[in-house]
Amino acid sequence: MADRNEILNTIEQWLQPENFQDYCPNGLQVEGKDDVNTIVTGVTASKALIDAAIEANADMILVHHGYFWKGEDQRIQGMKRQRIKQLLDHDISLVAYHLPLDDHPEYGNNRQLADVLGIQNPRPLGGLVWEGELPQPLSPEKFGQQIAEKLHREPLWVGEGKPEIKRVGWCTGAAQGFINIALEAGLDAYISGEISEPTTHTARECGIHYYAAGHHATERYGVKALGKALEKEFGVNHRFIDCDNPV
Repeated sequence: MADRNEILNTIEQWLQPENFQDYCPNGLQVEGKDDVNTIVTGVTASKALIDAAIEANADMILVHHGYFWKGEDQRIQGMKRQRIKQLLDHDISLVAYHLPLDDHPEYGNNRQLADVLGIQNPRPLGGLVWEGELPQPLSPEKFGQQIAEKLHREPLWVGEGKPEIKRVGWCTGAAQGFINIALEAGLDAYISGEISEPTTHTARECGIHYYAAGHHATERYGVKALGKALEKEFGVNHRFIDCDNPV
């Protein structure tokens, strides 16, 4: 059993959200009970995750995608009302960290994705984009197969680049617009979660391999690593629940 505020203070020290200009409030979004015995982590605070967390007797849900995004309807009705009502009825805290969890050097989505894909020497390149090298050069087809095997999701591969890939850039989630950072660095391939119509033309015309590996699939690992760290730090129970999303 641990104090909720002590857990929150520790996460704030680790992730330092004050250093980011984000699209949503980072930290405690819905307040639940003071004492925490079980933390459930997941990518998005969907109804499916809340249902699973209730079944797991969670006291806190920790996610990458929470609520109250800039530009969204602020009224508590419909889907939003149902989600928040479930949290309040079961006295469960909802805690969310967005950009601070993408870029953290240890628990971040970018750092964790490098470990999952076996990318060596992972390091920040610019903005939220990271870069690294493959242990040995791979053909674009083989690299796509490796991504599919590790993430359990077939990536969408576009672009016309080098016959072998060695230097790789990546940024998890909806970061297809950062492909130009990878191009300026002369990388062989760029990985992100989603793809937009212009991304295909950029990859083809500028000579880089682009892999859209799934927004959800690329962002499973940061929040899971953070949950494990909290389990070790506070002795609480931690369970990562993957409510799959094909996007």
